[in-house]
Amino acid sequence: MENDAWAWSAGDPGVLELPSGRLIRGRGLRRPPDPAAPVPAYGLYLLSARPPRPPWESRWVRWPDFRLPADRRDARAALVEAWRRAADSRVEIACAGGRGRTGTALACLAVLDGVPADEAVRYVRAHYDRRAVETPWQRGYVRRFTPADPAGPSGSAD
Repeated sequence: MENDAWAWSAGDPGVLELPSGRLIRGRGLRRPPDPAAPVPAYGLYLLSARPPRPPWESRWVRWPDFRLPADRRDARAALVEAWRRAADSRVEIACAGGRGRTGTALACLAVLDGVPADEAVRYVRAHYDRRAVETPWQRGYVRRFTPADPAGPSGSAD
């Protein structure tokens, strides 16, 4: 990344550095962010009900706690969009607690970034939160997540 003035800082709380150098902040919405930290340029929120609209651009994916996204095509499109945006802006991914759904989404972004799907959960647990990706269903979702889809970037057979 040539000009990273816009980026999160590697090592800051919740910031995951992907192999490409993209920095994405994962967060639990129950805990407010540090007021001194920069705000996201874009947020992806993974909740069962639509959250209040933040003052930055955002997208909501219906994703019940401890489960999988209600619409997997929509979730894939949202994850691809977040990964693309993270190349040149501050992207935040968050759910209520910041571990299960957020960890699952971050592991899927790691797959998009080149981490093999069967290693992505381990990668996120090592570099984001050791308790990320909480359920067997979430781990299976990551294992089946593919970096590319023949139907196009937003379609998926997941």
